[in-house]
This record gives sequence, structure tokens and C-alpha cells, in this order.
Amino acid sequence: QVHVVESGGGSVQAGGSLRLSCAASGYPRCMGWFRQAPGKMREGVAAIAVGGVRTIYADSVKGRFTISQDNAKNTVYLQMNSLTTEDTAMYYCAAQAQWPCTAVVGKEPAEWSKFFGVWGQGTQVTVSS
Repeated sequence: QVHVVESGGGSVQAGGSLRLSCAASGYPRCMGWFRQAPGKMREGVAAIAVGGVRTIYADSVKGRFTISQDNAKNTVYLQMNSLTTEDTAMYYCAAQAQWPCTAVVGKEPAEWSKFFGVWGQGTQVTVSS
């Protein structure tokens, strides 16, 4: 059974950086990062094939966020650079063991969540101007 626990959120000024971590147990095939701002739908941010090289990003974070993994530690990271106030949200790590990450290719970020069945508690990221 897959479980995930995220950490690393916090407050930062616009233009700054933060790195989120997600430790997984079990055997996920794909792990992803999502975010949900107050009053908005949860949306996918990035996904990575566990043990592979395929990464997928939402257009809103391309070039600023990087998802990576340390297979030895069963941990996935989200490096967030050039943060803006629009990035303020609760960030969630998610995992799924049934489908490859390619399941979200071509899907709107708001649709990604239906492909993931295991969720962390979330970590708050606040970006101030």
C-alpha cells in the first residue's frame, strides 16, 4: 500500500525559492505535486515517473519548477524558483500505482487529480509581494 508524506512548505517573498519533499512508501508508478488556492480547484503542478525519467509540468510552472526524485530515499522533490504571489496555495503530494504518468498528458491540470488515489496532508506555501 502506498503512503506519502510531504514537507518543506513555508513563507517566502516573491522571486524566492522553496523546495518541497515527499517521502513515499510502497510501490507507486507515478508521483505528482498538486496545489489548491483558496476558492480554486485543486490543480496538478508536476508529475514524475517513479524510477524513470519522464516528467510532466503544468504550463503555469514550466521553467520555474522542477520535479525530481531520489530513488534510494523513495523521495520526490519539487524545487520552486521565481515564486510569485500566484503560487500561494496548499501543496499536496500524490501517488498512484495503477497507471503511468502519461495518463495525465494532454489533460488540463484540474483533471490530473482523478488519476491519483493516494494523497498527503498538504503543506502550505505562502508567497508575499
